[in-house]
Amino acid sequence: MGFEWYTEFVNTGYKPKKTDLKVLFYFEPDKGISTKEAIGRIASESSTGTWTTLFKLPPRMRKLMAIAYEINGKYVKVAYPIELWDEGNMPQLLSGIAGNIFGMKAIKNLRLVDVTLPKAYIKHYKGPQYGIEGIRKRLGVRKRPIAGAVPKPKIGFSAAEHAKIGYETWMGGFDIVKDDENLTSTSFNKFDERVKLLTKMRDKAMKETGDFKSAFINITGETELMKKRAKLVADYGWDYCMIDVVTIGAAAVQTIREICEDYDLAIHAHRAMHASFDRNPKHGMSMWFLAKIERLMGVNNLHCGTGVGKLVSPREEVQKICQTLRDSVVKERGNLLDQDWRGIKSVLPTASGGAHPGIVPDILDITGYDIVLLVSGGIHGHPRGTRAGAKAAMQAIDAHMQGVTLEEAAKKHRELAQALEKWGRARPV
Repeated sequence: MGFEWYTEFVNTGYKPKKTDLKVLFYFEPDKGISTKEAIGRIASESSTGTWTTLFKLPPRMRKLMAIAYEINGKYVKVAYPIELWDEGNMPQLLSGIAGNIFGMKAIKNLRLVDVTLPKAYIKHYKGPQYGIEGIRKRLGVRKRPIAGAVPKPKIGFSAAEHAKIGYETWMGGFDIVKDDENLTSTSFNKFDERVKLLTKMRDKAMKETGDFKSAFINITGETELMKKRAKLVADYGWDYCMIDVVTIGAAAVQTIREICEDYDLAIHAHRAMHASFDRNPKHGMSMWFLAKIERLMGVNNLHCGTGVGKLVSPREEVQKICQTLRDSVVKERGNLLDQDWRGIKSVLPTASGGAHPGIVPDILDITGYDIVLLVSGGIHGHPRGTRAGAKAAMQAIDAHMQGVTLEEAAKKHRELAQALEKWGRARPV
């Protein structure tokens, strides 16, 4: 059969143009498929190819072919001409470099590891409305991690119960109360009522503490519904909303980015469902690739894992995500590709999942201080309740920033001492 067409998409002598998108793939050919044919299929199926030679092609097709140009064991780099891509259209990009190629029978495993986006592509996106410094200014938190918590369990509380827990969280010294990924509007916790009651508790906490308080309110839903919810959040004087970026899809993320700019809202991005395609190291896509496209589309915070909590998030992966989100220029390191962000603003990584005061230093050693640190069950499970738990977490943050061990700090802080007595320095599984 005539499959020789695929090898025409391979040229190890090709030098990528400045305008090319460069994508790094991990690949494993199926039995009987050569390396050259496998990588040719990847480049072909994600650009101008098909399964056989065709009778006639216009001359421009040669200039539009993706080229597999660098092979290193089971890794290959593919260059894509800029002409293949619709300006500012993230769904279309994903349909190309992350589309049909994952279903090819000739490839046993395929993983989109990273992409270098050229200036010619980036210039059609706005990126985040506020960079890290802009977010810190809005929240009034200059140096330390921004501290937040989800009322736990993540779903089941009434709107009034949720707001009350939020108040206790703020009064313990936290900056943020966060809805979780599956809490939007339910029969027992209506969205509108939750926003209204949480606003009252926010105002009360701000008056009593003198500190600014905020919330990541989950507007996730059908796109038109999200627009209405964003307006309601803004009408009540909030400065943030939250979306589940994977489940709503890239198109909706781009739409909500524009809506939130109109309402002067920052966007907290939850990554729910990400592990369905990024957990397997041989197939799917990497989390730092997802982080890259979310930054380009314009979110302000994005979950990165903790490295030590209850969710799978290896230390190196967490750090690669943080680099992708924070650095203005990312230098190539291993399978993290270079990226010049060309003025696209930075994003705050969000460390979450099984955190408690005893492992706060471990998390901060991995992520640094430019993060949103979510400690949820690890404050609500404190022996003296949410407010004491939040105080314990803040005491742990302060101790680490001063170079003091938690055990030493606990001698002066009852809340931290009680947290360590319950959880110690254990890493949840």
